Amino acid sequence: MSIENAPSDDAGLNQREGVVYFDGQSSRRRRVSLRFADQLEIGEDGVAPVQWDYSDIREADSPPGVLRVTCLSAPPLARLEIRDPQLAAELKSRCPRLAENQVDGRAIAKIVGWSLAAVVSIVTLVMFGVPLAADRLAPIVPQSFERRLGDAAEVQIKTIFGDKTCNDATGQKAFDKLLRSLRQAAGLDTAVEPEVLSTSVPNALALPGGKVILFSGLLAKANNPDEIAGVLAHELGHLKHRDNMRNLIHDSGTSFLAGLLFGDVTGAGALVFASRTLVTSSYSREVEQSADTFSMDVMQKLGRSPKPMGELLFRITGKQGDSELSILASHPLTEDRLKRMSQADRPPTDPPLLTPDEWTALKAICRSKS
Repeated sequence: MSIENAPSDDAGLNQREGVVYFDGQSSRRRRVSLRFADQLEIGEDGVAPVQWDYSDIREADSPPGVLRVTCLSAPPLARLEIRDPQLAAELKSRCPRLAENQVDGRAIAKIVGWSLAAVVSIVTLVMFGVPLAADRLAPIVPQSFERRLGDAAEVQIKTIFGDKTCNDATGQKAFDKLLRSLRQAAGLDTAVEPEVLSTSVPNALALPGGKVILFSGLLAKANNPDEIAGVLAHELGHLKHRDNMRNLIHDSGTSFLAGLLFGDVTGAGALVFASRTLVTSSYSREVEQSADTFSMDVMQKLGRSPKPMGELLFRITGKQGDSELSILASHPLTEDRLKRMSQADRPPTDPPLLTPDEWTALKAICRSKS
């Protein structure tokens, strides 16, 4: 016996409104009629009917009042939605395997196993592969490319902090002398272009390509040349190790792999960000510790103590251990840095890096501004 869902024109119209078909090839909703014969026939005006074997029809997740079904022999995205209760009941009575799970336990176990293996592989790459790749690739990046990155970064920095460059001649001469001594002790081949930027922010930066920017706010906080020298030596360490490129490669690789791991799904953004932050923060702390070690070595080669740098940083930031989560910090805690540099403290064996007059001139380098 066969039953067609359109015994009359009026009844057929009502029943068409209760049935929607998606062919799996496009997103167009198709109003169709159903014919219950040896197979389910899905009919549309002017188109040959689609036939689904009852034993291949499976129920899919659906909202209340809707029977949504798929077919194993149809395209994966094809589906039928029935809102007419009588048609839905008739179809259910003819489909012996409607509620059967399409994936057996072994298949689920295999999927879970491969998923876990993929997660472990990606995490291993993030923890070990990406840092190794960053260390190997950074030294072979052309200097010309780094300089272009540095130029772009300089534009952004001056957009944020202002572009008032301090160029008092006497102060600039003292600054050049200080950096020249540090560069020679560091064995740095990269050409260094020093600049003092007039801003109250106490900081110093080394940009890709060799640009070293000292903020006048840091000069204002410093009590002696060794404090500034230690910070500048730290920045030269970043140039020596090409840390900007290493960080760029590392962060890009970590972001890409985190996206593969968590996918682009609603609610995963925070998880991706948190995971990437944990990994990159740990990597950044290692980079900063390495730059600190470089600075300490340079200061000792110059017969000066590395301790003043730690004292300057502590004077600026104060104790950090009680005010932030150290696991998320991109720099070692200031008190830890001061302790480490204090342990390497030795009485100076060489003359000061700047004379008192040169130090006074450097401190006053922003008296005239371009």
